[in-house]
Amino acid sequence: MNDKPGAIIIEGHVQGLSNTRSLGEAGIPVVVVDRHNCIARHSKYCTAFYQCPDFKSEEFVDFLVDLAENKNLKEWVLIPSNDHIVFNLSQNLEKISKHFKSLAPPPGELLNIYNKQKLLENAESVNVPFPKTWFPGAADLKDFPLKFPVITKGKFGLTFYKTFGRKVFFAENAGQLQEQLEMIAEKAGLKTVFVQEIIPDVGTNKTISYTAFSVDGKIKTHWIGQKLREHPWTFGTATFTESIINEKVQAYSEKLLQKLKYTGVSEVEFLYHPEEKEYMLIEINPRTWLWVGLAKACGINYALYIYNYLNGIASDYPDAYKVGLRWRNFWTDTVYSMMAIAKGKLSPGEYRRSLKPPVVHAVRSKDDPRPFRAMTRMLLSLAARR
Repeated sequence: MNDKPGAIIIEGHVQGLSNTRSLGEAGIPVVVVDRHNCIARHSKYCTAFYQCPDFKSEEFVDFLVDLAENKNLKEWVLIPSNDHIVFNLSQNLEKISKHFKSLAPPPGELLNIYNKQKLLENAESVNVPFPKTWFPGAADLKDFPLKFPVITKGKFGLTFYKTFGRKVFFAENAGQLQEQLEMIAEKAGLKTVFVQEIIPDVGTNKTISYTAFSVDGKIKTHWIGQKLREHPWTFGTATFTESIINEKVQAYSEKLLQKLKYTGVSEVEFLYHPEEKEYMLIEINPRTWLWVGLAKACGINYALYIYNYLNGIASDYPDAYKVGLRWRNFWTDTVYSMMAIAKGKLSPGEYRRSLKPPVVHAVRSKDDPRPFRAMTRMLLSLAARR
């Protein structure tokens, strides 16, 4: 293994591949770990791949410690790709910090983001708007203050998903919400959830992501992008996105990150409310996100900033980035766009026009072709099994 301290990319899906390439191109050794086969392991910049236990488990932390000791990876940088990993690293910072460098927030700081009630309280304190919200104390809807339809979420999203096998519950009316709350009360307790009005989808108000690298809440550099297509069609995972500027979202995000005194990379999500004529906070992800490769293509290299900061290396933080550049996850965008066209949600002409170059590809790369081939094989295998 290279004597130069490297980085361990934890979970090698699309964003893990992007981070692997970002660091590998800078001459930094990269190891990928994942629970299963993944596309990042096939990158020419991946020096080794190790299969790991479940990201949420105690065994995962022990696995990392063994990796440091047995593979000479001490003092390497950890770059997680999902919230389960961030939460587990945060809960085990003392143990992890003896072997690795990490920007996972301490448990108290992460709680201000992970606990959605605390996040909304912090947002309210700095006048960052969010959808009208109700915290139920009982399943009694006699004085229910919100307008239907509504969405019920867990204050702790990971725990909620583990309990119910879904991220949210939608309710079109009081009867439907009543049934949901009674079920939630029995399984988890009503103090674990909150209810919000759904922001109307008018087709043009797509999720906007303000992303930044900050130190104690001070923004070193930032980048903003917008989902243009996603699956499912609303509240979904990005398949096609664009780099934009949005001064209102930027101002709100900077106030919130300053309030949280956040250090590291974050993605702050907003959605425009057409009736309120206001951008509303949705959530914060304390890590890089699926389409981080678009930020890199626009001149904002978050994986490298993480590595440099943790190793005391000065970074040149840009104060501007390319605008109007688009990103596409080829297979998912193709499949779900065809479905959207069939349902009349997307016109063939609009779809064709969107693909005019330049477009940044999430996986496909002439310089590093094996991950795209591997992804194609994986998807064909999955389709055959189904």
